[in-house]
Amino acid sequence: MRIVLIHGQNHKGSTYHVGRILVDQLSEEKEITEFFLPRDLEHFCIGCYACIDDEEKCPYCEEKEKIGAAMEKADLLVFTTPNYCMAPSAPMKSFIDLFYQYWIPHRPRKSMFTKKAVVISTTAGTGASHAITPIRRTLAYWGVPYIKTYGIAVQASRWSEVGRRKRKKIQKDMRILARKLQTVSCGKPSLYIRMMFGMMALYKKKNPEAAPAETAYWREQGWLDGIRPWRD
Repeated sequence: MRIVLIHGQNHKGSTYHVGRILVDQLSEEKEITEFFLPRDLEHFCIGCYACIDDEEKCPYCEEKEKIGAAMEKADLLVFTTPNYCMAPSAPMKSFIDLFYQYWIPHRPRKSMFTKKAVVISTTAGTGASHAITPIRRTLAYWGVPYIKTYGIAVQASRWSEVGRRKRKKIQKDMRILARKLQTVSCGKPSLYIRMMFGMMALYKKKNPEAAPAETAYWREQGWLDGIRPWRD
């Protein structure tokens, strides 16, 4: 199993450790690639729209390509972010913005429609679900059909301060989640996502001048002629 972890901070705190516990619980032979934000992608989208015509024109293309290539080859994507003010970390939000071309209305990647993903967040008290939601929504709009989430209040600011009972619970929860990831098929994207994909195909077919480069991309994939990325 090829696994890519995207960590929403540079240091190895509680959220990082929960993600690693999950990966360690997977019994299959593993190939693990990790990226840390902002270390591996320290930029913000500047809204230049260069990627609309050509993704290679993005001023941060080199860093993005390295991460993107790893994600497209992966079987499992794991995103970890602590709760920052009831939201993902700023580097994680920046990551979402910089990969907006993966969204269905633009240049979705066929490989995303056959992947599994997990989004993990920890918090001292409350807010883990608020940090998880934007990432989960992004993955859904990328076309990822199987997304699991895990948020937990660790009542500590450092992993070394997390209590024994809490760690035991995390170990148990990750063992259960790992079992699901190994035994459950990813299936198809939700009906909503499939309908939206169909509507975008119809729109691009009727309005090719709206975003010519993106329409050309869809045509190359065969998506304007009824082919769908979640089908063999």
